[in-house]
Amino acid sequence: MNTATAETNTENHPVVSRDRWIAERKALLAREKELTHLRDQIARERRALPWERIEKNYVFDAPEGRRTLAELFEGRRQLLVQHFMFGPGWEQGCPSCSFMADHSDGMTVHLAHRDTTFVAISRAPQAEIERFRQRMGWQFKWVSSYANDFNFDFGVSFTPEEQAKNEVTYNYGTQPFESEELPGISVFYKGEAGDVFHTYSTYRRGVEAMMGTYNLLDLTPKGRDEEPGEGMAWVRHHDRYEPEPLANAAPVAGSCHAEHG
Repeated sequence: MNTATAETNTENHPVVSRDRWIAERKALLAREKELTHLRDQIARERRALPWERIEKNYVFDAPEGRRTLAELFEGRRQLLVQHFMFGPGWEQGCPSCSFMADHSDGMTVHLAHRDTTFVAISRAPQAEIERFRQRMGWQFKWVSSYANDFNFDFGVSFTPEEQAKNEVTYNYGTQPFESEELPGISVFYKGEAGDVFHTYSTYRRGVEAMMGTYNLLDLTPKGRDEEPGEGMAWVRHHDRYEPEPLANAAPVAGSCHAEHG
């Protein structure tokens, strides 16, 4: 049965003998190993990418005061940044970015022991960030780029002029205007002399690197169980889910797929 190009049917699904199941599982295991080896190869190529020096002096608003990009490293060599979709005046952060962030607190201690600091950065003012962070119960560092060009320079925030033109540069290409904020992940390295280098950025489905829930759902018979063309429309802020999962949850106001309030 070819499941690579067809949706898996959980009703009347084939049921086979143990020997047949093991044979089919071994065939899939060979494919999984190919994917693992390819992922390792791509990771090596990612690490081999050339770097670009950060020349601009970005200063962010943090809970403890103003901090430069270099200070966000907190003494470590590597910095992972989640470009969190949360614009000035928004009532709440993007549900999909919040879904990403829900995976962060458990990782930060492990990242720190591999010389890596994690921080979320949004254009919303620090007071708005802090209010939402407290609501969600997150502990990771989250700072505001409201007073600098960081989000614009890294292609995740867009100006009214770009909206009027209906053309923006995102994910290394041009596209029609979609939203004033879009998601991404960027990586930086700080050298011995204190210079900061941009080593990598990823957008679109590349941000699934933070979504451990998806990795587990991909192991299940129903998979991600998303409606065709709807993607992450099912995702809610973790304090906004109904007591029981809804089979066909409609997009919620304030999501990445709806108008931001």
